[in-house]
Amino acid sequence: MIGNREFTNTMGRKTGEVQADTNPDYDRQSEVKAFDDTKAGVKGIVDSGVTKIPRMFIDQNFILENNSSRVISQFSVPIIDLQGIREDLTLRAEVIEQVQIACEKWGFFQVVNHGIPGSVLDEMIDGIRRFHEQDTEVKKEFYSRDTARGKVLYLSNIDLYKSKAANWRDSLRLVMGPDPPDPAELPEVCRDIVMDYSKRVVALGFTLFELISEALGLNPSFLKDMDCADGVNLNGHYYPKCPEPELTMATCNHKDSSLITILLQDQIGGLQILHENQWVDVPCTPGALVVNIGDLLQLLSNDKFKSVNHRVLAKHVGPRISVACFLKMEDNPGNASRLYGPIKELISEENPPIYREILVKDYISHYYSKELDGTSKLAHFKL
Repeated sequence: MIGNREFTNTMGRKTGEVQADTNPDYDRQSEVKAFDDTKAGVKGIVDSGVTKIPRMFIDQNFILENNSSRVISQFSVPIIDLQGIREDLTLRAEVIEQVQIACEKWGFFQVVNHGIPGSVLDEMIDGIRRFHEQDTEVKKEFYSRDTARGKVLYLSNIDLYKSKAANWRDSLRLVMGPDPPDPAELPEVCRDIVMDYSKRVVALGFTLFELISEALGLNPSFLKDMDCADGVNLNGHYYPKCPEPELTMATCNHKDSSLITILLQDQIGGLQILHENQWVDVPCTPGALVVNIGDLLQLLSNDKFKSVNHRVLAKHVGPRISVACFLKMEDNPGNASRLYGPIKELISEENPPIYREILVKDYISHYYSKELDGTSKLAHFKL
């Protein structure tokens, strides 16, 4: 386990006191490697009984933002009811309009009556909890930073060696499509529910792609016919309680690289989105799933639908558990040379293309080549 002894640079720091980044004695890379080598994640730090967070997690930008005056936002993230959209065409048209407004103005919305039973949602949360709370020696078998190694990875902070401050979070990353892993590859403690939930959430994803296609004025099957949901990644995040949540982030400010992301979260909360330059809480609505637009859909829609900055606050209470399903075009060999750009049906003299056509692998490579710092990764591909 990781304790204060291994992270000696945090010793002697009073709660709330932050050492300057210019401290010549601080060797962040050594601290990061010591943490990574334990393969115990942030949970290992908490289990060791620390009362102050290790230096590598202190986020100076977040501290500065917290100390500046901010307006308390009274905005409310849209909630869209999907009940009856197959049977009632009038209701479906109303829902499509709601989706259009949400995608244009917010980039985020919640869905209820989406077809996935509450019992399945609860079991998925419990499955991710079981994985992260099992014996560390068992989890270590899955620990790796090599995303090409396989379809099942456990790690803490994908950008650990690039970021200026690590996030207070551990993750189980599962590649469930286009070719799902052999069931035997999945962790036994959550195997059955992962297979069940992933099928259900992908089916919901197809429904959402229909609604989004129609909200863009296109045929309902347009996005699906572009193979837009071939790539399916499930991330099971575990956010342990944090002794100093005012000094670090659970997930830093960023935008998603996906087409859309479908998020299941427990009732602890902490997710915020940037709306009209204010951070807005996304409430934990029982039974709801959170949907957000990713960069690749912003590109396809030629900026009609917006990928929005979001973050997760660390908290004294925990663990917070969430499951993010990222749907995207897959950059497999059969699709490697396919170019994606603004949808031609959305382009006109009045609405010329903003982005050049790109290979998915080039975008993903650019996205992960830098730390997640809230800046737009799409700007690199503008015409």
